Amino acid sequence: MNRMTVPCVLLGLVASFGLAAEEPWVSLFDGKSLDGWTTAAGKGVTAGWQAEDGVLHRAAKGGDIYTAKEYGDFELQFEWKISPKGNSGVKYRVTKFGNGLLGMEYQVLDDGGHADGKKPGGKNSAASMYDIIPPNAGKKLKPVGEWNTARIVAKGTKIEHWLNDEKVVDVDTASESFQQALAKSKFARTKGFSQQTGGRIMIQDHGNEAWFRNIKIRELKQ
Repeated sequence: MNRMTVPCVLLGLVASFGLAAEEPWVSLFDGKSLDGWTTAAGKGVTAGWQAEDGVLHRAAKGGDIYTAKEYGDFELQFEWKISPKGNSGVKYRVTKFGNGLLGMEYQVLDDGGHADGKKPGGKNSAASMYDIIPPNAGKKLKPVGEWNTARIVAKGTKIEHWLNDEKVVDVDTASESFQQALAKSKFARTKGFSQQTGGRIMIQDHGNEAWFRNIKIRELKQ
């Protein structure tokens, strides 16, 4: 087998088994500016959020921030930490529903200090798919003020949330069990919610200090 044959064989295996081709990782935060991030209206971010020493810091009121680009199937990685009693989140496939912008959310939370972390069922706790799917019991959340690693994988109707190298949410939004969970959530009356196939990534300003770093994404292609 010559050198040219090997890549062809590998490509054939990818096609035969339906494996996803991986695009290169792209940084969403350069560590020194808010380039690539916008307000909901698509304008530059001018208040509240700071880039300092490689960290994206929600330091004061500035509103939610969004990637300028939309993403469909992707793998997103980032690190986060939250202030005492703090609340934030990373939303994805964010699109317009009525007069608002909505997407599924990876919850960022001080479970021990914020009321949402203490609600029965855990569907509003850290790493949950906010208000719909709780993370697995026994998740390994770092103490408030320490860095956590997170990963979101969205491929078609299948969604995964990871926390500190462990998968904590694994759902298919087309499944009956997911639809039943959705019907019990605050999004139950939002027609088409969870069915969007793409949209922007959003980092939430929920009124508390929060920090993010090493934010990178790669798109997943068939």
